[in-house]
Amino acid sequence: MSGVFVTGTGTEVGKTMVAAAIANTLRSDGSTVAVFKPVVTGIEDPGESDHALLRRAAGSGQDYDEIAPYRYRPPASPHLAAEMQGERIDPQVLLAAAGAAAAAADSLVCEGVGGLLVPLAPGFGVRDLAVALGYPLVIAASPGLGTINHTLLTIESARAAGLEVAKVVLTPWPSRPSQIETSNRDSIAAMGGVRVEGLAALDLADPSSWPRLDPA
Repeated sequence: MSGVFVTGTGTEVGKTMVAAAIANTLRSDGSTVAVFKPVVTGIEDPGESDHALLRRAAGSGQDYDEIAPYRYRPPASPHLAAEMQGERIDPQVLLAAAGAAAAAADSLVCEGVGGLLVPLAPGFGVRDLAVALGYPLVIAASPGLGTINHTLLTIESARAAGLEVAKVVLTPWPSRPSQIETSNRDSIAAMGGVRVEGLAALDLADPSSWPRLDPA
């Protein structure tokens, strides 16, 4: 089954933008696309949350329960957000939901939560989910200062678990990158032995304006 797992070097580094751009590209190429995000936290308005954007980008008919089986209001790590609402995340529920989404489409775009080592349940984290699903990784990262260390650590963590890193996407990539941003891109590519691309900020109201972003 064709698919990709989008992870990040941490929170607020553009994972959802990268996942949405990939889903939109696959859709534009004529594929039916399903999207999946195991847990969403910090929900204030369900219509503006990550899973809603992913669904619009993919043109998917999935309902929110199919896209994100666990959704919590507290802006906390998934395991803590679940605990705060009196629940526990079940890894088997996540795997079953991802499998069902994949079976209903040509391609599946999964977006992780935070970084690879974020815990989802006792003894089970985002990296464990990525390994169980077996899709190549696309790593979203900031283009600015500090990103070399964060990105290389994420690449190292992924490869240590046997995951394939398809590429790194730096976002939002400016129209006129600074010397630091250009150096960061080139350094990650050389030191990580990985392809690195930039993704400009997306106009969320106009997906037709989004640049292509292939999953590999």
